[in-house]
Amino acid sequence: MASMRDIKRRKGSIQSTQQITKAMKLVSTVKLQRAKANAERSQAYFQSMFQTVNSILAKTRGLDHPYLQESESSKKAVIVMTSNRGLAGGYNSNIAKLVMNSGLEKEDLLIYAVGRKGKETLQRNGYHIEEDWSDIAEEPAYADAMQLGKVLLQKFADGEIGEIYLAYTKFKNTVSHEPTLIKLLPVEVPEENHEEKEVSEAEAIMNFEPEDEEALNMIIPKYVNSLIYGGLVESVASENGARMQAMDSATSNAEEMIGDLTLKYNRARQGSITQELTEIIAGAEAIS
Repeated sequence: MASMRDIKRRKGSIQSTQQITKAMKLVSTVKLQRAKANAERSQAYFQSMFQTVNSILAKTRGLDHPYLQESESSKKAVIVMTSNRGLAGGYNSNIAKLVMNSGLEKEDLLIYAVGRKGKETLQRNGYHIEEDWSDIAEEPAYADAMQLGKVLLQKFADGEIGEIYLAYTKFKNTVSHEPTLIKLLPVEVPEENHEEKEVSEAEAIMNFEPEDEEALNMIIPKYVNSLIYGGLVESVASENGARMQAMDSATSNAEEMIGDLTLKYNRARQGSITQELTEIIAGAEAIS
Protein backbone atom coordinates (compact mmCIF):
# COMPACT_ATOMS: atom_id res chain seq x y z
CA MET A 1 0.00 0.00 0.00
CA ALA A 2 1.28 3.49 -0.91
CA SER A 3 2.44 5.66 1.95
CA MET A 4 0.62 8.82 2.97
CA ARG A 5 3.48 10.88 1.55
CA ASP A 6 3.21 9.16 -1.86
CA ILE A 7 -0.56 9.62 -1.95
CA LYS A 8 -0.26 13.30 -1.01
CA ARG A 9 2.41 13.87 -3.66
CA ARG A 10 0.35 12.19 -6.37
CA LYS A 11 -2.77 14.10 -5.36
CA GLY A 12 -0.88 17.40 -5.61
CA SER A 13 0.43 16.46 -9.05
CA ILE A 14 -3.07 15.63 -10.32
CA GLN A 15 -4.46 18.86 -8.88
CA SER A 16 -1.82 20.83 -10.79
CA THR A 17 -2.71 18.97 -13.99
CA GLN A 18 -6.39 19.61 -13.38
CA GLN A 19 -5.76 23.35 -13.14
CA ILE A 20 -4.03 23.22 -16.55
CA THR A 21 -6.80 21.19 -18.22
CA LYS A 22 -9.46 23.47 -16.76
CA ALA A 23 -7.66 26.54 -18.09
CA MET A 24 -7.22 24.93 -21.52
CA LYS A 25 -10.91 24.06 -21.59
CA LEU A 26 -11.84 27.70 -20.92
CA VAL A 27 -9.47 28.95 -23.61
CA SER A 28 -10.82 26.42 -26.13
CA THR A 29 -14.40 27.39 -25.27
CA VAL A 30 -13.69 31.05 -26.04
CA LYS A 31 -11.87 30.17 -29.28
CA LEU A 32 -14.64 27.78 -30.26
CA GLN A 33 -17.30 30.47 -30.05
CA ARG A 34 -15.37 32.67 -32.46
CA ALA A 35 -14.44 29.81 -34.81
CA LYS A 36 -17.98 28.41 -34.74
CA ALA A 37 -19.47 31.77 -35.67
CA ASN A 38 -16.95 32.09 -38.50
CA ALA A 39 -17.70 28.59 -39.78
CA GLU A 40 -21.47 29.04 -39.64
CA ARG A 41 -21.20 32.43 -41.35
CA SER A 42 -19.08 30.97 -44.15
CA GLN A 43 -20.83 27.62 -44.69
CA ALA A 44 -23.73 29.02 -46.70
CA TYR A 45 -21.42 30.64 -49.27
CA PHE A 46 -19.18 27.60 -49.75
CA GLN A 47 -22.09 25.19 -49.95
CA SER A 48 -23.71 27.43 -52.54
CA MET A 49 -20.45 27.60 -54.50
CA PHE A 50 -20.16 23.80 -54.48
CA GLN A 51 -23.79 23.29 -55.54
CA THR A 52 -23.64 26.00 -58.21
CA VAL A 53 -20.50 24.66 -59.89
CA ASN A 54 -21.86 21.11 -59.84
CA SER A 55 -25.16 22.36 -61.26
CA ILE A 56 -23.34 24.18 -64.06
CA LEU A 57 -21.25 21.14 -64.95
CA ALA A 58 -24.25 18.82 -64.78
CA LYS A 59 -25.92 20.90 -67.49
CA THR A 60 -22.82 21.07 -69.66
CA ARG A 61 -22.24 18.78 -72.62
CA GLY A 62 -18.95 17.83 -74.27
CA LEU A 63 -16.65 20.29 -72.53
CA ASP A 64 -12.93 19.69 -73.08
CA HIS A 65 -11.24 21.72 -70.34
CA PRO A 66 -8.01 20.93 -68.44
CA TYR A 67 -9.75 21.23 -65.06
CA LEU A 68 -12.25 18.55 -66.10
CA GLN A 69 -9.80 16.08 -67.64
CA GLU A 70 -7.62 13.38 -66.11
CA SER A 71 -3.92 14.24 -66.26
CA GLU A 72 -1.23 11.82 -67.42
CA SER A 73 0.59 12.27 -64.10
CA SER A 74 0.00 9.57 -61.49
CA LYS A 75 0.86 11.95 -58.65
CA LYS A 76 -1.95 13.02 -56.34
CA ALA A 77 -1.76 16.07 -54.09
CA VAL A 78 -3.58 15.83 -50.76
CA ILE A 79 -4.13 18.91 -48.60
CA VAL A 80 -4.15 17.50 -45.06
CA MET A 81 -5.66 19.85 -42.47
CA THR A 82 -4.85 19.15 -38.82
CA SER A 83 -3.66 21.32 -35.91
CA ASN A 84 -0.27 22.52 -34.74
CA ARG A 85 -0.98 21.38 -31.17
CA GLY A 86 -2.16 18.17 -29.56
CA LEU A 87 -4.47 17.51 -26.60
CA ALA A 88 -7.49 17.48 -28.90
CA GLY A 89 -8.68 13.91 -28.51
CA GLY A 90 -8.77 12.00 -31.80
CA TYR A 91 -8.99 15.13 -33.97
CA ASN A 92 -5.52 14.84 -35.54
CA SER A 93 -5.26 11.05 -35.62
CA ASN A 94 -8.66 10.71 -37.33
CA ILE A 95 -7.52 12.81 -40.30
CA ALA A 96 -4.23 10.90 -40.57
CA LYS A 97 -6.13 7.58 -40.50
CA LEU A 98 -8.53 8.92 -43.14
CA VAL A 99 -5.64 9.57 -45.52
CA MET A 100 -3.88 6.28 -44.74
CA ASN A 101 -7.10 4.27 -45.25
CA SER A 102 -8.30 6.22 -48.30
CA GLY A 103 -7.16 3.60 -50.79
CA LEU A 104 -4.80 6.07 -52.49
CA GLU A 105 -1.34 4.64 -53.18
CA LYS A 106 1.21 6.00 -50.70
CA GLU A 107 3.93 6.19 -53.37
CA ASP A 108 1.80 8.52 -55.51
CA LEU A 109 0.77 10.94 -52.77
CA LEU A 110 2.25 14.40 -52.29
CA ILE A 111 1.15 15.74 -48.91
CA TYR A 112 0.53 19.47 -48.50
CA ALA A 113 0.40 19.64 -44.72
CA VAL A 114 -1.66 22.34 -43.00
CA GLY A 115 -0.89 21.53 -39.37
CA ARG A 116 2.22 20.03 -37.79
CA LYS A 117 0.47 17.09 -36.09
CA GLY A 118 -0.80 15.61 -39.33
CA LYS A 119 2.55 16.24 -40.98
CA GLU A 120 4.46 14.43 -38.22
CA THR A 121 2.12 11.43 -38.18
CA LEU A 122 2.14 10.93 -41.95
CA GLN A 123 5.89 11.49 -42.13
CA ARG A 124 6.44 8.75 -39.53
CA ASN A 125 4.33 6.42 -41.67
CA GLY A 126 6.43 6.97 -44.78
CA TYR A 127 4.37 9.59 -46.64
CA HIS A 128 6.14 12.26 -48.66
CA ILE A 129 5.57 15.80 -47.36
CA GLU A 130 5.73 18.01 -50.44
CA GLU A 131 5.14 21.34 -48.68
CA ASP A 132 4.45 22.51 -45.13
CA TRP A 133 1.71 25.15 -44.79
CA SER A 134 1.33 24.81 -41.02
CA ASP A 135 1.67 28.58 -40.51
CA ILE A 136 -1.87 29.14 -41.81
CA ALA A 137 -3.52 26.52 -39.58
CA GLU A 138 -4.16 28.76 -36.56
CA GLU A 139 -6.10 31.72 -37.98
CA PRO A 140 -6.64 31.12 -41.71
CA ALA A 141 -7.62 33.90 -44.09
CA TYR A 142 -9.06 33.64 -47.60
CA ALA A 143 -5.77 35.03 -48.94
CA ASP A 144 -4.00 31.97 -47.45
CA ALA A 145 -6.38 29.65 -49.28
CA MET A 146 -5.78 31.57 -52.52
CA GLN A 147 -2.00 31.19 -52.20
CA LEU A 148 -2.23 27.45 -51.58
CA GLY A 149 -4.82 27.07 -54.34
CA LYS A 150 -2.62 29.02 -56.78
CA VAL A 151 0.34 26.70 -56.16
CA LEU A 152 -1.73 23.55 -56.66
CA LEU A 153 -3.60 24.85 -59.71
CA GLN A 154 -0.33 25.78 -61.39
CA LYS A 155 1.15 22.33 -60.75
CA PHE A 156 -2.03 20.73 -62.01
CA ALA A 157 -1.96 22.86 -65.17
CA ASP A 158 1.73 21.99 -65.71
CA GLY A 159 0.96 18.28 -65.44
CA GLU A 160 3.07 17.75 -62.31
CA ILE A 161 0.07 16.36 -60.41
CA GLY A 162 -2.93 14.54 -61.79
CA GLU A 163 -5.45 14.90 -58.96
CA ILE A 164 -6.00 17.19 -55.97
CA TYR A 165 -7.75 16.07 -52.76
CA LEU A 166 -8.71 17.85 -49.57
CA ALA A 167 -8.72 16.07 -46.18
CA TYR A 168 -10.34 18.12 -43.43
CA THR A 169 -12.75 17.83 -40.49
CA LYS A 170 -16.29 18.91 -41.26
CA PHE A 171 -17.83 20.90 -38.42
CA LYS A 172 -21.41 19.82 -37.70
CA ASN A 173 -21.86 21.13 -34.18
CA THR A 174 -19.92 21.54 -30.95
CA VAL A 175 -19.73 17.80 -30.25
CA SER A 176 -19.91 16.36 -33.77
CA HIS A 177 -17.00 16.58 -36.23
CA GLU A 178 -16.62 14.40 -39.32
CA PRO A 179 -13.26 13.62 -41.02
CA THR A 180 -13.88 14.16 -44.73
CA LEU A 181 -11.91 13.54 -47.94
CA ILE A 182 -13.10 15.26 -51.13
CA LYS A 183 -11.69 15.48 -54.64
CA LEU A 184 -11.05 19.03 -55.86
CA LEU A 185 -9.53 18.41 -59.30
CA PRO A 186 -10.24 17.27 -61.88
CA VAL A 187 -13.77 18.39 -61.19
CA GLU A 188 -16.06 15.40 -61.51
CA VAL A 189 -19.07 16.17 -63.68
CA PRO A 190 -22.18 14.79 -61.93
CA GLU A 191 -23.91 11.95 -63.73
CA GLU A 192 -27.17 12.67 -65.44
CA ASN A 193 -30.24 11.94 -63.33
CA HIS A 194 -32.35 9.30 -65.10
CA GLU A 195 -35.54 10.89 -63.83
CA GLU A 196 -34.72 14.03 -65.83
CA LYS A 197 -34.09 12.37 -69.21
CA GLU A 198 -37.17 13.95 -70.70
CA VAL A 199 -35.86 17.48 -70.09
CA SER A 200 -35.39 19.22 -73.44
CA GLU A 201 -31.92 20.03 -74.72
CA ALA A 202 -32.68 23.75 -74.48
CA GLU A 203 -33.29 23.36 -70.75
CA ALA A 204 -30.47 20.93 -70.11
CA ILE A 205 -27.52 22.58 -71.82
CA MET A 206 -25.68 25.42 -70.13
CA ASN A 207 -24.66 28.32 -72.37
CA PHE A 208 -21.54 30.29 -71.45
CA GLU A 209 -20.89 33.99 -71.91
CA PRO A 210 -17.97 34.58 -72.48
CA GLU A 211 -16.74 31.32 -74.01
CA ASP A 212 -16.85 28.20 -71.84
CA GLU A 213 -13.06 27.90 -71.46
CA GLU A 214 -12.69 31.52 -70.36
CA ALA A 215 -15.61 31.22 -67.95
CA LEU A 216 -14.29 28.02 -66.38
CA ASN A 217 -10.82 29.56 -66.06
CA MET A 218 -12.44 32.06 -63.69
CA ILE A 219 -15.00 29.80 -62.00
CA ILE A 220 -12.93 26.70 -61.19
CA PRO A 221 -10.07 28.50 -59.35
CA LYS A 222 -12.66 30.35 -57.22
CA TYR A 223 -14.36 27.03 -56.60
CA VAL A 224 -11.09 25.36 -55.49
CA ASN A 225 -10.01 28.31 -53.33
CA SER A 226 -13.44 28.49 -51.70
CA LEU A 227 -13.41 24.80 -50.77
CA ILE A 228 -9.88 25.10 -49.36
CA TYR A 229 -10.87 28.09 -47.24
CA GLY A 230 -14.10 26.40 -46.16
CA GLY A 231 -12.05 23.38 -45.06
CA LEU A 232 -9.66 25.61 -43.11
CA VAL A 233 -12.48 27.41 -41.30
CA GLU A 234 -14.35 24.22 -40.41
CA SER A 235 -11.13 22.50 -39.29
CA VAL A 236 -10.32 25.31 -36.85
CA ALA A 237 -13.84 25.11 -35.37
CA SER A 238 -13.61 21.31 -35.15
CA GLU A 239 -10.17 21.47 -33.51
CA ASN A 240 -11.35 23.79 -30.74
CA GLY A 241 -14.52 21.75 -30.23
CA ALA A 242 -12.48 18.55 -29.94
CA ARG A 243 -9.98 20.16 -27.57
CA MET A 244 -12.76 21.57 -25.37
CA GLN A 245 -14.32 18.10 -25.09
CA ALA A 246 -10.95 16.46 -24.40
CA MET A 247 -10.04 18.97 -21.68
CA ASP A 248 -13.50 18.70 -20.12
CA SER A 249 -13.13 14.93 -19.98
CA ALA A 250 -9.60 15.23 -18.56
CA THR A 251 -10.78 17.67 -15.88
CA SER A 252 -13.61 15.32 -14.87
CA ASN A 253 -11.24 12.35 -14.73
CA ALA A 254 -8.82 14.34 -12.59
CA GLU A 255 -11.67 15.21 -10.21
CA GLU A 256 -12.51 11.51 -9.83
CA MET A 257 -8.87 10.59 -9.23
CA ILE A 258 -8.50 13.32 -6.61
CA GLY A 259 -11.59 12.00 -4.84
CA ASP A 260 -10.19 8.44 -4.83
CA LEU A 261 -6.81 9.62 -3.57
CA THR A 262 -8.43 11.72 -0.84
CA LEU A 263 -10.32 8.63 0.31
CA LYS A 264 -7.12 6.54 0.29
CA TYR A 265 -5.23 9.27 2.17
CA ASN A 266 -7.94 9.47 4.85
CA ARG A 267 -7.95 5.68 5.24
CA ALA A 268 -4.15 5.59 5.48
CA ARG A 269 -4.22 8.43 8.03
CA GLN A 270 -6.91 6.68 10.04
CA GLY A 271 -4.90 3.46 9.95
CA SER A 272 -1.78 5.29 11.11
CA ILE A 273 -3.64 6.92 14.03
CA THR A 274 -5.18 3.60 15.02
CA GLN A 275 -1.75 1.94 14.94
CA GLU A 276 -0.24 4.68 17.12
CA LEU A 277 -3.08 4.36 19.66
CA THR A 278 -2.63 0.59 19.72
CA GLU A 279 1.10 0.98 20.35
CA ILE A 280 0.48 3.52 23.16
CA ILE A 281 -2.06 1.26 24.85
CA ALA A 282 0.24 -1.76 24.49
CA GLY A 283 3.14 0.22 25.97
CA ALA A 284 0.99 1.43 28.90
CA GLU A 285 -0.15 -2.10 29.64
CA ALA A 286 3.45 -3.35 29.52
CA ILE A 287 4.58 -0.73 32.08
CA SER A 288 1.74 -1.49 34.44
